[in-house]
Amino acid sequence: MNEARAKRPTQNYALRLPASLKAEVERVAHDEGASINQFIATAVAEKLAALKTAAYFAEKRALADFEAFDRIMARSGGQPPQNGDRLP
Repeated sequence: MNEARAKRPTQNYALRLPASLKAEVERVAHDEGASINQFIATAVAEKLAALKTAAYFAEKRALADFEAFDRIMARSGGQPPQNGDRLP
């Protein structure tokens, strides 16, 4: 067993899944070459990351000054792209 993995604390949690969902998890985990435990742990980690990301952007949005954004976007503008600035 990987030494670093052995030192990480883990806890057990009895999970009840509908039979059809468990069968699909088993199939996909097998196809991915992962254990059911690895598959579920990864799915939970991905969901937590998505929720944290959504919360982060909601927090940043709450700080945004949309009136300032609109003023900046309404400005006339700037210089045309210089040679070499355009994508091929």
